[in-house]
Amino acid sequence: MRLIKTLLVGAALGLSALPALAKQDIVWWDFLSGGDGVRMKALIDAFNKEHPDIQIKGTTLEWGVPFYTKVRTASAVGEGPDIMTYHLSRAPLGLEEKVLSEITEKDLEDAGLKAGDFFSAPVDAATQNGKLYAVPFDIHALVLYYNADLLKGSPYLDAEGKLTGIKTIEDFEKALAWAKDNGVQTPITYQSGGEGGVWRVFYTLLSQQGGELVTEKEVLAGDNAEKAAKAIETMSRWRENGWAPEQAEYEASVALFSAGKSAFQLNGVWEVPTYKDLEKNGKLGFKWSAVEVPPLMGKRATWADSHAFAIPNEGDKTVSGEKRAAVMKVIGWMEKHAISWADAGHIPAYKSITESSEYKAMQPNATYASLAEAAVFDPKTTITGVASPAYDAALNVIAPAIQGFMSSTDAVEQIKDELQGKLK
Repeated sequence: MRLIKTLLVGAALGLSALPALAKQDIVWWDFLSGGDGVRMKALIDAFNKEHPDIQIKGTTLEWGVPFYTKVRTASAVGEGPDIMTYHLSRAPLGLEEKVLSEITEKDLEDAGLKAGDFFSAPVDAATQNGKLYAVPFDIHALVLYYNADLLKGSPYLDAEGKLTGIKTIEDFEKALAWAKDNGVQTPITYQSGGEGGVWRVFYTLLSQQGGELVTEKEVLAGDNAEKAAKAIETMSRWRENGWAPEQAEYEASVALFSAGKSAFQLNGVWEVPTYKDLEKNGKLGFKWSAVEVPPLMGKRATWADSHAFAIPNEGDKTVSGEKRAAVMKVIGWMEKHAISWADAGHIPAYKSITESSEYKAMQPNATYASLAEAAVFDPKTTITGVASPAYDAALNVIAPAIQGFMSSTDAVEQIKDELQGKLK
């Protein structure tokens, strides 16, 4: 008995001598504000509560150029975060600036993920030369919102009050004309005076014609110039006919729809929670929904981008070892709990979430989720993506053309001149 006790004590002492796994503090940077910020903070809090051994220390920075500038400068001196949110449309520029660390097969294994778990479009957007540089979290895209009350009595609602009969640009413009003739102030609203809204609508209309902004390092090559001009002419026609607002800033474009003054709105999925909250609080005053943008110009295609998770490339200081495994565990957990992120209107990139019964019960999210198959990301170039030269061209060239300050063909030539010189 004494021998057994001695062995047990010795074993216990041996175990106590083993080094304990260190608690991992994960430095997290994101650019998420408003409803997105609230939802992400809730996810971070939930993760931290479940994982006392891994604690996320989150910081939210200003969206757009300030965020990406901070990432670049901090990573260059080895003071970047362990994990960050990233727009996949910015990935080519991020690789040009050498700020993204490759996500390896081992990394995905540590996260409990595989590339095949995700929709293909965002994975492709995150891949360069066969290597993955970010893990997609969502697909956020342009959708067509509609006010069912304003469309009552039209041929554009079915017996259940759902949008119908709009398959071509001719169908859509007949619907806009019907709305105008029946007293709707602004039949179609979008951010016509800002780079984001103008770019998303323009790029959708271009892509629906099978058009490409960049082909083999040439901007609007061949008949793509004609397709771009046609997209601009379409947007200009909406303004000329009094269907679309004059130079509406983002907040004003949203207010037109939420106030019941527009039958349709072209905007991102991120406004879904806005209308849900207004409806829930009895402040909306009409029935609404949202659908994938119809193939107005011929084919299914919708501007899209993705929020993704990335690890900064900091040379010798790039996160590695146990901490990197912990970072990947964070990413895997976030992906598998993305149903709460879907509540923000975004389509989870992790397919098992969108295929779940819980997601399919979410409306109108489940209705427009089909656009994941028609999502068209910005070209993989350093001139496109959030806060890029392409966005500048949308504001400084396309928007003025829509307002009638230059012809569509002149606008296309100016776009080509401005962007070609910046294309690397």
